[in-house]
Amino acid sequence: MTYPRLLTGVTWAVLLLGLWLWGSELTDVRHGRSASAIGDVAALGRPLEAVELPPAARPLTKARPLRLDIPDLGVQAPVVARGLDVRGAPDPPPFDQPGVVGWYAAGAQPGAAGTALMVGHVDTETRPAVFHRISALEPGERVRVIRDDGRVAEFTVDDVRVLGREHFDAHQAYGPRVPGRAELRLITCGGTFDRASRSYTANVIVSAYLTGTGL
Repeated sequence: MTYPRLLTGVTWAVLLLGLWLWGSELTDVRHGRSASAIGDVAALGRPLEAVELPPAARPLTKARPLRLDIPDLGVQAPVVARGLDVRGAPDPPPFDQPGVVGWYAAGAQPGAAGTALMVGHVDTETRPAVFHRISALEPGERVRVIRDDGRVAEFTVDDVRVLGREHFDAHQAYGPRVPGRAELRLITCGGTFDRASRSYTANVIVSAYLTGTGL
């Protein structure tokens, strides 16, 4: 199945609207969790020592992602391509696949130029899910994407943000930090659980950029 290419102008604005809806969808959980912070969101309020980040690597050619590794969190997760749902927003993995990461296949491919978007659930009714602890990531830590061309795209985290659903800025969340780089976003729900709306109040957005490759 093919997906439309990312365009500019009006089409980009429509995509950002869809991504805003996606952010809302990600915070829509289907069980009665208590109103508590998700993962290690509290860590985002702690002062961090200055970290010297490596230079960006030249973007790779296009290839589809197969697996996502986050060594510091012990994550090794299969990646599946996802399209758009009936509302025109990128479709996250089904709730019965808590260990799977979804890649927005109409966007950039991880390691190629542009911002590749990956989404995973934070928890299930009974246990943590694949992105439960991504809010604990810090600048300088690594994320690896194994691709179907046999290469490994190695990313370095440069930013972790919690963005509330009110006044959500889709471009800030999903747009490139530096034009021309190969960038990656890891996205899940965060904040607190709102019993009235049965959804979380924020999204956790981990930003990383390509700094190396492997085989």
